[in-house]
This record gives sequence, structure tokens and C-alpha cells, in this order.
Amino acid sequence: MTSTPKQLHQDQTMAKQDKCSQPRVASGRRGLPKSSSGTGLTIVIKLGTSSICDEVTHFPLLSTLSLIVETILKLKAQGHRVVLVTSGAIGVGLRRLNLASKPKDLAQVQAIAAVGQGRLMSLYDDLFSQFNQPIAQILLTKNDLADRTQYLNACNTIDALLEMGVVPIVNENDTISVSEIRFGDNDTLSAITAGMIHADYLFLMTDVDCLYTDNPRTNPDAKPVMTVDDITALKEKVSVASAGSSLGTGGMVTKLIAAELATAAGVTTVISRGSTPQNIFQIISQPIQHIGSASPKQNSDIEVTTSLGAATISSLPLHTRFLAKDNPMVDRKWWILHGLHSAGTIFIDQGAYKAITNASQKSSLFAAGIVSCKGTFVAQQSVRVVYRPRDYLKKDEHGQVVEEYDGPEEIELGKGLVNYASHEILRIMGCHSRQIIERLGYADAECVIHRENLTRTKVIQA
Repeated sequence: MTSTPKQLHQDQTMAKQDKCSQPRVASGRRGLPKSSSGTGLTIVIKLGTSSICDEVTHFPLLSTLSLIVETILKLKAQGHRVVLVTSGAIGVGLRRLNLASKPKDLAQVQAIAAVGQGRLMSLYDDLFSQFNQPIAQILLTKNDLADRTQYLNACNTIDALLEMGVVPIVNENDTISVSEIRFGDNDTLSAITAGMIHADYLFLMTDVDCLYTDNPRTNPDAKPVMTVDDITALKEKVSVASAGSSLGTGGMVTKLIAAELATAAGVTTVISRGSTPQNIFQIISQPIQHIGSASPKQNSDIEVTTSLGAATISSLPLHTRFLAKDNPMVDRKWWILHGLHSAGTIFIDQGAYKAITNASQKSSLFAAGIVSCKGTFVAQQSVRVVYRPRDYLKKDEHGQVVEEYDGPEEIELGKGLVNYASHEILRIMGCHSRQIIERLGYADAECVIHRENLTRTKVIQA
């Protein structure tokens, strides 16, 4: 089928964008800091509410904040670029308004955040000003990153601030966020920020030293996990059910989600105690090869203390290090997967499922492989691509299923930017590409989602 002028323009645009989207390559050997070769690191430090405010009195923890500021300044003096992602606006707002607890009404919570955000930035400005260090405030929502131009502008702004020697302080814009455009918690926001600026390290500073096999507050037999190579396998071995503090929105679950997002972008992620930020220096200077791997094995418990030498344990502070992926996503696909809100869902058949998940095929999604779609969306919006295995189980002549299946009802294969609106897809689904013009009277593209606009989260090796 002959490409239309619109399709040619889209192809040319994608080619330009792909040329600019360089792969995220881990610096040197995996996990080894760039500073070992004389080049500074880009480090994102996320500070949780429990590290900023007292959970009961809501007074700011000035000793911890002062240590964080001093640590950032020392990192900068060593030639590193540092971004601070901070929580705490609601906690500081509660203290300012003399309120005992966070209300449940959304408007009231957002009003408290509006009061606290100014106070929080004033507090940081006072601390950094003692050392004549300029800072900048950046407030984000997912909606700000949904447009590709705005996403790139945010990346360029943070990069320009770092080049100017400024410390960017990032927070979610809680005063206007609604559920559809919220990151949900600042762990996720910090991972998105780290991916945007191609950071080397993301530090998730919290009120525990590291990730444990269980809650150490209730289980004395809980063991620390020092290094994680496979987060999926880790989830099967450890318990992370405990929630965050009464002021915070996270917990260990959100930190694992953040680690998945960041490591997929080539960012080594570390969980560490917020009250001892000076441990960052030892962590970034310690080559991965010296601490071994404590990833869970299929037929054994997590043996952390035996996998690490005694001398190494005594020389390293407790922390959990999630190793960056060897083949991280390029920038454009990272944006599609994590920067965009899903406007709808496309359900595909078994043939399309096999084509999309085949690691060597890298197929686009065509109308012939679509069985239905849900939601209302227009061209170039992001949608989920989902396969329902139960629809394709073998059945006898009476329509009864003749094979057992105990897997998930739906398998999400990834996200992509569509070339057609939802009402157009409902008319062309199941048909061959050459029939699109017969169904619609025009054909803007041969495929519904081009492979360069499709980010796959499930890949099967051939």
C-alpha cells in the first residue's frame, strides 16, 4: 500500500527522534562509578517524609536535613551532579497550620500541601544559603511529561540547572494533582526524574538501612538484602507488605516499583537510611565486583552474609543496591512507557501476541491482530496493549475447554502510540492493512502502532 503524505511525515519525524534518542549505556563495567575514570556522576537523591518531618510532632528534622545538605555539597565538590527529590510538603504544612493529622478530603490535603511547599523550600534555601549554594524548585505532574515537547523541556531545564551549578529540588505538584496525573508517590517521581536525566545512581533515602527479607521491626530473623540483580525473583522471596509512615505515601513496595523503573533506564538504584546520607560516598566508590550478588535463587533462601566476605561487610554500610539493566531502554521508549498516561487499552489475538513478544521479530501492531479496544482516545495517544490467554484455550465440539489454565486473565505486553483513534480502530480491527481504506475511506498508516512507537514489557526469546 502506498504511504500517504501524513504517514511519510510521521516516518521522517520518528527517524529524527530515534536518531536523537541515544541508548542509555551504563558507565564502564556494570555498577562501577564513572568517578573511577575521572568523570563525575549524575546522582538523584530522594528524601522521604519520614526523613524530613517527625511523624508525631511534624517538626522538621533539622539534623537530618543539615546532613543531607552537607552531603550534597561534598558530592558537588567532588565533581558530581546532584538532584534532590523531596517529599514533606504536607508534613511541613500540618506543622504550620497546627493540625494533628492529615485530613482525608483531597481539597484540604492539597491546601495543606500549598502551605507546606513554600515553607519546605524556604527551609532548604536557608540551609543551602549557609554555603552560598543556589537551588531551584521544580514541581511536576505526569501531565507535564505527557507531551513530548514538555518532557524534553523538563529534561533540558534540569540539565541546564546542573550545568549552572544549581541544585534542582523536585517535588510532585500536590496542589493541583488528581489521580489521573499523579505519580502516586515520590519514589516513582524520583525514578522518572533519574530516567529523564540519564542518572548514574538513584538513592531512595528512608527510615531503614536497607531492604530486608521481612519487616525487621516485627521479625528478628529478617535478613538484609545487599545486592539485587532480578527484582521479579526478589518479590517471590521477600515480604514488603508493610506500609509507609502516616505522613508518607510509600513503603517498601513503592521503592521496588521505583527500582524497576530506574534500572530499566540504566540507573543503579540504592535503598539507604536517610539519617546517614554520608554513606553515599562509600556506596558510589565501591565496585560491584567486590560485594558479590545476593539475588534470590530458585531453590535456596537469600544468603546475604555468606555471599559477602566478612571484611567487605565490615567496610560497607548496610544498603540495598539494585543493578542497572545491561540493555536499558532508549529515551523515546522510556518516555512512552513511563511518561505517558494510558488513554485506553487494545486487546490483541494470539498471532499478534506471538509476533509482538518475539524478541527477534520486533513487529508492529496491525489491525488484523486486534480483537477489541476499550476507552476513548485519539491518534498519537498512549494505550496499553493486552492479551487475554483464556480466549484462546482449546475447546471441544461442544465449546468446553479441554485444557487447564491457571495463569493471569490479562497479560500486558507494553504501551504504544496509536496511529488511529479508538472509533477508527473499532471499524478496522481484524482487517488486513489494504482493507483500511475501504473501511475508513482513507489510510493514515499501514499499522495501528508502529514498532518504533511500541514499548514492550514482555519479551520471549525465540
